[in-house]
Amino acid sequence: MRGTSGDGAAEPELGLSLSEVGEYAVISVSGEIDMYTAPQLREAVRQLSSEGRMRVAIDLTPTEFCDSTGLGVLIGARRRLSDSGGSLLVVCANPRIRKLLDLTGLDKVLDVREAVPSE
Repeated sequence: MRGTSGDGAAEPELGLSLSEVGEYAVISVSGEIDMYTAPQLREAVRQLSSEGRMRVAIDLTPTEFCDSTGLGVLIGARRRLSDSGGSLLVVCANPRIRKLLDLTGLDKVLDVREAVPSE
């Protein structure tokens, strides 16, 4: 259920769930990643990094919308993890979000796959 902001407009919703697949801590992102919700995703990555999790996957398959703020979080997450010797995997089987990654060239910067490797 969406909340409302002070002006009565609906606030975007973001759902984050954490799981483990092989060596990866997987953050599955549902809903919308925008300037209002992106800090939640940024904090989830920061928390995993501070816990020493070196392999993080962000699953955008259930994501409905992602704006430039969300893309910035992905780039920042990659930088944070690689600076500490870790890696970021972006999982995206959602054609709409995949097209966004392709059009922005982030598919060349980020490790984007259809699924998390289970080995």
